Amino acid sequence: MFSARADGSTVQATAALAARAGVRVILNPAPARPLPDKLLKRVSLLTPNETEAELLTGVKVRNAQTAACAAGKLLAKGVETVIFTLGALGAFVAGAGVRQFVPGFKVKPADTTAAGDIFSGTLIVALGEGRTLNDAVRFANAAAAISVTRMGAQPSAPTRKEIDQFLRRQSGREATSYSKNR
Repeated sequence: MFSARADGSTVQATAALAARAGVRVILNPAPARPLPDKLLKRVSLLTPNETEAELLTGVKVRNAQTAACAAGKLLAKGVETVIFTLGALGAFVAGAGVRQFVPGFKVKPADTTAAGDIFSGTLIVALGEGRTLNDAVRFANAAAAISVTRMGAQPSAPTRKEIDQFLRRQSGREATSYSKNR
């Protein structure tokens, strides 16, 4: 797997190189900017937030229907799997035969600066460990939830022990559900 931020020609060249080598490309398209279709065709997994999703698709993600519509546009451009990060609501996952929300966690946010980066990084770790996509997204949701309770970027990144403890405490508690009428 290769992960990179969408920062122009370097990302496009790296994605082309990865494609030739048969390496999956996981792209966090931050900061928000248009991406060429040629790049999107090479992306195995794309993790935009709501703002980035709207910029890439023209669809404001507000509920399951709009998330599915936006995801469909990206999948049609060749992206294999799309995961929209939606803060406390969780994440919407779309790919071959999959359209589902993975609920988020209710926390009191202090600073959301690094939440997307932490989500993407922990998602990659979980997938690299062989977790299912659903379990990997839940793990990443937990890491991002912890991170927004802290100030700063690097200091907000939780340890594995903290993520595991958080998930254990959440067992039995109801995660935030996504309202279809948001």
